[in-house]
Amino acid sequence: MRTFSQRKEDVQRDWWIVDIKDKPLGRVASSVASILRGKHKVDFTPHVDNGDFVIVINANKVMLTGNKEEQKLYRHHSGYIGGLKEVPFSKRIENDPEGIIIDAVSGMLPKNKLGRKMIKKLKVYRGEKYPHQAQKPKKLELGG
Repeated sequence: MRTFSQRKEDVQRDWWIVDIKDKPLGRVASSVASILRGKHKVDFTPHVDNGDFVIVINANKVMLTGNKEEQKLYRHHSGYIGGLKEVPFSKRIENDPEGIIIDAVSGMLPKNKLGRKMIKKLKVYRGEKYPHQAQKPKKLELGG
C-alpha cells in the first residue's frame, strides 16, 4: 500500500462561517487554524495548502477568560531604541477587533510561505454582515 499525497491541483475548498459571539478567543483560534490548515479532512497533507476558507463574524464580541481582559497586552517593537509599543486588550478590541482574531490564528499556523498563504483564506468581520453569501458557507459550531 502506498501513502497518499494530495496535490494542490486536486484540492476541493469549502467555505465555513463561525459566529464567535461570547466564545473564548483561544478556542476559536485553534479551531479556525485547524480548518485553515485542512486537518479536518481525511486527505490532509502537511506540505500542501488543502484547507478551507473561514468567515468569522462578530469579532468585536469575542471574550477572554479569567482576568486577561484587564491584564493582556499586545506588544511590538519598531526596531529602534525605546521603540516598544504596548496596547492593552481593551483598547485594541475597540479599534481593531479583526486584528486580534488574525493575530491569534496566525500564531497557530506554520511560520513559512505556506502559513502566509493559509492566513489569506481567513475573512474576519466586526459585526453580523459579510459579503460572501454567494459562496454558501456552512455553519461551524464551536464548543466552549
